[in-house]
Amino acid sequence: MTTEATDPHPNANGEPMISLQHLYKGFGGKPVLKDMSIDIDRGESVVIVGGSGTGKSVTIKHIIGLLRPDRGHVIVEGEDISTMSPVELNRFRRHFGMAFQEGALFDSMSVFENIAFPLRRHTKMTEAEITARVEECLEQVHLHGVDRKRPSELSGGMRRRVGFARAISLKPQILLFDEPTTGLDPVISDVVADLIVEMDRTLNTTTVTITHDMKVAFKIADRVAMLFDGQIVEQGTPEVFQRSTNPIVRQFIEGRAEGPLTEEP
Repeated sequence: MTTEATDPHPNANGEPMISLQHLYKGFGGKPVLKDMSIDIDRGESVVIVGGSGTGKSVTIKHIIGLLRPDRGHVIVEGEDISTMSPVELNRFRRHFGMAFQEGALFDSMSVFENIAFPLRRHTKMTEAEITARVEECLEQVHLHGVDRKRPSELSGGMRRRVGFARAISLKPQILLFDEPTTGLDPVISDVVADLIVEMDRTLNTTTVTITHDMKVAFKIADRVAMLFDGQIVEQGTPEVFQRSTNPIVRQFIEGRAEGPLTEEP
């Protein structure tokens, strides 16, 4: 079931920063994305919501090139990354900063070493420059005095912020957040949401977030897009999205057990 997109974000700057064009992707004969398309403008914060198993993580992995579509195109800054060689793609990923679920930090490394890791791997910065950049990143996520600690010594919210610091270390143009508040209590989730908004504004990035937390989605998004049955079925500003009469959107927002999301195929 699909509906006409509501109040799509106007593409005032010409070419979108990210354009997913008619993506198809399946696993083991089971389709996940079915003719899925969405454009994301430069500097925009887009949140993709949807139930478990609807293809949100698959979508974000296409954006960063961890998956290639069976059909369709992934255009980032005018370049089709779905046709790039592994070497070209690895170089192009410098444009992205990815914050994974639970932070995805190296437990054997200190906070400092976690954030320094991409700097050592992808730049020729001196140790003094790396130290200064790590301190700058920790400052941007409001973490002080934790650089020598291990991730296991930190709270869940602090680990998430260390993951954010690592994601911005290479000064990416695009930030991707994969379920940034999963497993966090409501108060810390709100703190993390505030930080994402602050980072989006101060770093002037294009931001794509996937989440099932509607409170967080409405707080951080310029535009919310609903993924269902392999397609974007509704999109609009948080205000427009909350007024949607689409039964799929209404069931998801209201958290009701009965409705199209839970109907047997």
